[in-house]
Amino acid sequence: MPAPIELLRQVPLFQRLNDKELKTLADTFTDRAFQAGQELTTEGQGGVGFFVIESGSAKVTVDGEDRRTIGAGDYFGEIALIDGGLRTATITAETDGRMYGLTAWQFRPLLDEHASIAWPLLEALAIRVRELESKRS
Repeated sequence: MPAPIELLRQVPLFQRLNDKELKTLADTFTDRAFQAGQELTTEGQGGVGFFVIESGSAKVTVDGEDRRTIGAGDYFGEIALIDGGLRTATITAETDGRMYGLTAWQFRPLLDEHASIAWPLLEALAIRVRELESKRS
């Protein structure tokens, strides 16, 4: 089942995409149910996908410390789409819910076939990296 376009439109990474590009992107996502207590990502482990939460909530921990709770409309794993690097946090479902995922091996061919999507995504990622770097200072 493709991701709802309205859900993707809320993600800053995709806000620069037009409706046609959003539809193309949405069709690439796959839906995944999760259950309370399930680890969605594990800090220090490899990351291969990007996820947007449609319903439910999850706790984000770094080095065993609670950082925040995420829920509907929140997302994680955007850098993993590009570099497949290690996860920087553990995310554990607090409730049952649903999210939509996009793996790197789905994302790369999408960009190859639809180059118009690439530039807005790169701009959004650059903004995200700058925001993260400014928080470190």
